[in-house]
Amino acid sequence: MSKKNKSFYVCNNCGYQSLRWLGKCPECSTWGSLEEQIIKKQSAHSAAGQSAAKLIPLNEKQNLSEKRIPTGINELDRVLGGGIVSGSIVMVGGDPGIGKSTIMLQMLDKMKDVDKKVYISGEESLSQIQQRARRLQITGQNIFFVNDTNLETILAALEKEKPGVVVIDSIQTIASENIDGIPGNSSQLRYCTAHLVQTAKQNQISIFLVGHVTKDGAIAGPKILEHIVDTVLYFEGDNQVDYRILRSTKNRFGAVNEIALFQMEKNGLIPVANPSEIFLNTDQNDRQGTAVVAVMEGNRPMLVEVQALVAKTQFGIPQRTATGIEHRRMNLLLAVLEKKCAKPFSFYDVFLKTAAGLKLDEPATDLGICMALISSMDELILANTTVYIGEVGLNGELRPVSRLQERINEAVKLGFKRIVIPKSKNRYQATSANIQIISRLQEIVN
Repeated sequence: MSKKNKSFYVCNNCGYQSLRWLGKCPECSTWGSLEEQIIKKQSAHSAAGQSAAKLIPLNEKQNLSEKRIPTGINELDRVLGGGIVSGSIVMVGGDPGIGKSTIMLQMLDKMKDVDKKVYISGEESLSQIQQRARRLQITGQNIFFVNDTNLETILAALEKEKPGVVVIDSIQTIASENIDGIPGNSSQLRYCTAHLVQTAKQNQISIFLVGHVTKDGAIAGPKILEHIVDTVLYFEGDNQVDYRILRSTKNRFGAVNEIALFQMEKNGLIPVANPSEIFLNTDQNDRQGTAVVAVMEGNRPMLVEVQALVAKTQFGIPQRTATGIEHRRMNLLLAVLEKKCAKPFSFYDVFLKTAAGLKLDEPATDLGICMALISSMDELILANTTVYIGEVGLNGELRPVSRLQERINEAVKLGFKRIVIPKSKNRYQATSANIQIISRLQEIVN
C-alpha cells in the first residue's frame, strides 16, 4: 500500500468506523464484521486542476414533473408512491424464499408499455429463471436475461442498450475489478451501488436491487446502502404462512411505512385488495380476550384483531409474552390497569398476540389491547361489531389519535356498529355507527 494511502475499518453490519482492526464491533457487538477500507489520497496539484462545480439558484425554473411508470401491480404501485420514477434506485430486501425474485419477475412481465426490461442474475442460470417464469405463467415479452457478476460489463451493457427497467438479483453477488475484496463486502457494495446509481441517473434507467438480509433481519450493509438508494422495501412474513407484507422504510418519492399485502399461491404473489379482511375473524362466537383495533399503515387504515390470554400464574413470577406488540408497551399497559383500574395482573400470566403476527407499534391500539386483557381476565365477551381506538396515558386518561376520521370510515365500511374513541377537539363526520366517547379508561373497564 502506498504511503499516500490511508486505511480504516468499517463494520459491515452497522457502519461503525475504527482506525484499527477490532475483533468485535463496539457499536453492534458483532464479531468479525470490521473490514479494511483504503482511501487514496489525491495530491494538492491534481486537486487544484479540477474544474469547479456549477452553482444553480434554488428558485431557478426547472421541469419538476416526475415521470412514473406503472408496474401493473396496484399494491406495488402503492408502496412505491404511485409507480416507478424514471432513474430511481429501489432496494428490495427480505428473507430467502420469501418472494423477492418472484415479485420482480411478475413486475417485469406486467409492465407491457416498457420496450426493454432486463433481469440480471448473479445467483441463478437462465434455465432456472425460465422454469420459474413458466411456473408463474410469465410471457417474457420484452424481458432479457443477463447472467453476469462483473460490474464493468453490466454498466457497459446498460449504457449501450438503455433499458427502461433493470432488476439485479442480487447486489451482493456483483463485484468490480477496481476494488479489492470478495463480492458482498462493504467496499464492493458501496462502490458497485454508487456506480449503478450514477448510471441510472444519467441514462434514466430504473434499477431494482435485490438484497439479502442479515441474521437480525436487516439488509446486509444497511448503513452503506440505504442512504445511497432512493427507496427501500422490506418483505415481511414467514415461510410457514401464505401472506407477505411489503413495507416501505424509505421513499424519496412517496410515503414511508406504506405497506402492500400479497398472498403466496402456486402462480406467484397475488395482491390482497382489502387487508382488513385478512386480520379479522368476525365469525368467531367466543370473543373472550379478543378486541379489534384500527391502525394506520402509511396512508392505509386497517382493522386488526388483538388477542389476549390471562391465566393465574403457577410460579412466583408471572409470565409475560407478546407477539406483534412491543414487550415494554405491554408491561406499561398492565401497570396502568393494575394501578388505576385495580386489576391484579401481578398474579396472572399474560400472553398477547396480533392476527397474522402483524407488528403494532401505534399508540392508537392501547385501548383495544387493554380491553382484550380485561376481557380475558374477567371472562367478558366483547361484541364482534365493536372497534376500540385510543391512546392510554399513564394516569388512565385517553388521548386523541391522528387521522381519526379515516379509521372510523374503515370501520363503518366493514360493517362495525360501535366505535369507542377518546374525547377529541378534532371533529369527525357523523356515520351510521354508534360512536361512544370516553375520556378515561376507568369509564369502560369498570
